[in-house]
Amino acid sequence: EKLAKQAATIFTANQTALAAYADLQTLATVMNGNGPKKLSLERYVLQAYLQEILNVANSRLQVLSNNRYQFVLHTSLGTQKIHSGLEIDVYDDQVGEKRAVQTLSGGESFIAALSLALALGEVIQQESGGINIDALFVDEGFGSLDANSLDVAMNALESLEGESRLIGIISHVTELRDNIPDQLQVEPAGTGRSRLKILHSA
Repeated sequence: EKLAKQAATIFTANQTALAAYADLQTLATVMNGNGPKKLSLERYVLQAYLQEILNVANSRLQVLSNNRYQFVLHTSLGTQKIHSGLEIDVYDDQVGEKRAVQTLSGGESFIAALSLALALGEVIQQESGGINIDALFVDEGFGSLDANSLDVAMNALESLEGESRLIGIISHVTELRDNIPDQLQVEPAGTGRSRLKILHSA
């Protein structure tokens, strides 16, 4: 009888331990990104930050796209596990459904990227407290745009003119010269040297 009680006690303790192990195993599986959504704990936290950035970016993207587009998180499994939970789609109000960002035109891609860049700066300022990001430099990206897309991009940048933020453009596209009032031109001076020319339009 004594042995039977001991066996029952051991069996109960073993069942409890097995249940706890199963819970821990499930938790580890989910945290490592091997659950149904393939979303690790790290990626879950990053997804929360990304959603915050998209919320801010949407306020700009909707204005720049005349209320046509807004960012949405891609809810399906990622094309690669490493990207799961961090992919972005756009909702197209004209067709009433989501689209992949790769389907955007050159000009649309520019205003989408600009909206994200500005939103990232704003969220960093909010989260860090005390850090001010007063300048944004756009490095190239204009050379691949057609005339219409270039107009869309310039209109997007001009719409930010009233904000207390410096917007700088780094580009080799000659068509931009007539649209940018203040310029810092870098010209070759021979023998590997360069010459700076500052142009300012009142």
